[in-house]
Amino acid sequence: MNRRSMILSGLALALPGAVTPARPARAQGGGPIPLSEVSRYFNAMTTAEAGFTQINPDGTISTGRLMIWRPGRMRFEYDPPEAGLVIAGAGQVAIFDPRSNSGPTQYPLRRTPLNLILGPRIDLGQDRMVVAHRMEDTATVVVAQDPDYPEHGTIRLLLTGGPTELRQWRVTDDMGRETTVILDGLRTDVQFPSIKFSIAHEIDAQAERRR
Repeated sequence: MNRRSMILSGLALALPGAVTPARPARAQGGGPIPLSEVSRYFNAMTTAEAGFTQINPDGTISTGRLMIWRPGRMRFEYDPPEAGLVIAGAGQVAIFDPRSNSGPTQYPLRRTPLNLILGPRIDLGQDRMVVAHRMEDTATVVVAQDPDYPEHGTIRLLLTGGPTELRQWRVTDDMGRETTVILDGLRTDVQFPSIKFSIAHEIDAQAERRR
């Protein structure tokens, strides 16, 4: 797997021939969930946890566990044989490759579409932020970008209604590569030790394990 693609651990419809999620319930009223409700949903979310299946840009599939602590924190723990780790925290995204001894690759969180759902205040009603908002089959799809930096890519969210729940996302990065993440059993209001989202602590811990 391209390790940089792990930073974009994405969100939306499964790619053709890949994992197909269970059919979700139609949004209330038959139309897409309003952007105001999607914004409210993310702003009300502090912590969340789910298993995930990730479809990588090269078509390979990875699985693992996702942890979210808004604002600004996310952790992807990849199952073997990948056994990789991605942490978002302190304004950075760090990609830890277990096959590397040179430490993680890091990028500013603000330069990735993940920032659009990890920011302290989500307002999908901003001018030029949402580029698509529609029903697809029985779910709501919202495609968003940073209105100030559209070159950073887009994030495509798939949600179901009654109540509103994030089911999938797809990130398209600044090079046009797509990464899809399908969530399994998203649970909110869970508790995590804050150290799980500390890039500096993970760097020290991995260095200690290599000694």
